[in-house]
Amino acid sequence: MHSLPLFVILSGQPVILLGTGEAADAKRRLIERAGGVPVADENATTRIAFVALEDETAAQAAADRLKARGLLVNVVDRPALCDFTTPAIVDRDPVLIAVSTGGASSGLAAALRQRLETILPARLGALASALNAAKVAMREAWPDARDRRRALGEALAPGGMLDPFGTPAVDPWLEARIAPASRAVHVIALRSDDPDDLTVREARTLGQADRILFAPDTPPAILARARADAERLPLSAEEAPPELPGLTVWLVPAED
Repeated sequence: MHSLPLFVILSGQPVILLGTGEAADAKRRLIERAGGVPVADENATTRIAFVALEDETAAQAAADRLKARGLLVNVVDRPALCDFTTPAIVDRDPVLIAVSTGGASSGLAAALRQRLETILPARLGALASALNAAKVAMREAWPDARDRRRALGEALAPGGMLDPFGTPAVDPWLEARIAPASRAVHVIALRSDDPDDLTVREARTLGQADRILFAPDTPPAILARARADAERLPLSAEEAPPELPGLTVWLVPAED
């Protein structure tokens, strides 16, 4: 992973924007769309800056000057000068999906965004807002955080009561209070080192697991498909998986 994806809250915040022309106008629209206020570089309270200058020497000098003040700087069309890049955005407010190539190809990022726009339903934002309003009720229904996360994950899965591509309704789901198993071990036999060879069900289970049991030679690309906060425990194929609460996924090599 070449960058750490972050969403910066800009509502009412000043953002330095240097430059004129089409590129600067595009950055201005982006800043204002996020609720920020474009300002000149004399502003002393801003934290980030965009430089949209065509002259490379001027762009380099502006970036150096702003970085010396401790600002994070984006320089249009010059990835080597950037502290951060701006992704292609799919907006289903409050759901935001960002697609980035780290400056390698804005065209590829735009093409992926356009593909996602045709796939993702417009009601995603309404579902997110309904789930936000239901947080207290969800804690009451599933007091344990692991149970709550797994219940939500199962509901959002394909065919689940909250499947984003179906007809999700939060109130009936809350009333049903479907309890996930208190403990479960799911064994995934790896067919190759390529995470794309995981089935959809295997990838979903891996992404929902509370912990991952794995051999020392398990490919990092496979482990990267698990949640970042999932516990990771090395375990040989000869050992028996421990009895632990929640969902445990055991990654084992496929038999020859």
